[in-house]
Amino acid sequence: MVQAVVGANWGDEGKGKITDTLAEKADIVVRFQGGANAGHTIVNKYGKFALHTLPSGVFHQNITNVIGNGVALNIPLVLKEVNELVSAGVPAPKLLISDRAQIVMSYHILFDAYEEERLAGKSYGSTKSGIAPFYSDKYAKIGFQVSELWDEEILSEKAEKICTLKNVMLEHLYHKPLLTKESLLEELHGYRDMITPYAADTATFLENAIREGKTILLEGQLGTMKDPDHGIYPMVTSSSTLAGYGAIGAGIPPYAITKVVTVSKAYSSAVGAGEFVSEIFGEEADTLRNRGGDGGEFGATTGRPRRVGWYDCVASRYGCRLQGATDVAFTVLDVLGYLDEIPVCVAYEIDGKQTTDFPTTALLKKAKPVWKKLPGWGCQIRGIRTYEELPENCRRYIEFIEQQIGYPITMVSNGPGRDEIIYRESPLKN
Repeated sequence: MVQAVVGANWGDEGKGKITDTLAEKADIVVRFQGGANAGHTIVNKYGKFALHTLPSGVFHQNITNVIGNGVALNIPLVLKEVNELVSAGVPAPKLLISDRAQIVMSYHILFDAYEEERLAGKSYGSTKSGIAPFYSDKYAKIGFQVSELWDEEILSEKAEKICTLKNVMLEHLYHKPLLTKESLLEELHGYRDMITPYAADTATFLENAIREGKTILLEGQLGTMKDPDHGIYPMVTSSSTLAGYGAIGAGIPPYAITKVVTVSKAYSSAVGAGEFVSEIFGEEADTLRNRGGDGGEFGATTGRPRRVGWYDCVASRYGCRLQGATDVAFTVLDVLGYLDEIPVCVAYEIDGKQTTDFPTTALLKKAKPVWKKLPGWGCQIRGIRTYEELPENCRRYIEFIEQQIGYPITMVSNGPGRDEIIYRESPLKN
């Protein structure tokens, strides 16, 4: 059985916690896209951790963790994460890295920073992790694949080509120091030494696991709104954030994915620039931001304050549809316990007309939220373990949102811990 855990919204929905929870009954967890530009925060018996590239199954000793071919692989950061886990008392994870994954080079990170500097006020709000330059090179067919690290002829030829291409931009566009073939080869040889214990044909490994009936979780990064095709382009990431890409980024058949758990927060949040219709500001936002998540709404990778807003049914319905949600995991519901009244965005107004369809970015820029206010429950709900024990207004809030988005909410997270989860029978579940 293959399940995907993906985000419905702008990322930061709590996918790490949900993956960590579901991993208790899994054999393999696979990261299938993205890089170290966003993180998954996990709280468990070992402490609080922000994972950036490692799959969220690394805290389970029975799990094999796979970094798939679709990932932007920053080798030093992956090894740093492993060492940090071990230093914190976590048993060394079982880890396989696809020999078809491509490598984030140091110059990708430099080019990311140089371009943001050049664009200044018109920048894309990059985390400067090298993601856009990396994927640009991957699809321009000038990237380095893990399997090539053991072929000196390929490395030498590509390093020379890279210097020719990149130095033109470094000299004439950015006015920065040039690359040398020798420094690139030294960097690549170092990566080869680091990754040798982990490199594997992970697609064949997963094929065999599927044949053997193993349970596999595919873990996505960010959410639907950050997808380069279906998100708030151009303020998106550089790889597909959709469950459908899980088959490509992991190297498995698309029909193998039988369950798509789409994670959506009980309110909205986003890191970085881009359209965000239900965003709130000022004291109202500061209160929600400081109460949100576990320790507040601040990026797991950047530490930047997240933009926050009330729940957006229009964006979430669209996000769940594009993901192909079979189940919705509704997270951080406990955060809203301080409110007497909770606004929910139920439609957008664009040029004087209301719509419940999520539009393209040009129209999204004009959109204004249409609010419906629901009564709050005014109490702490952490520690509750069954749906029936939740306050009536809390259940009504969940059920209203489920009706609005049209997808079954089967998991409700009421705290950051692995066991703070309520499973629910949804009337929408077939």
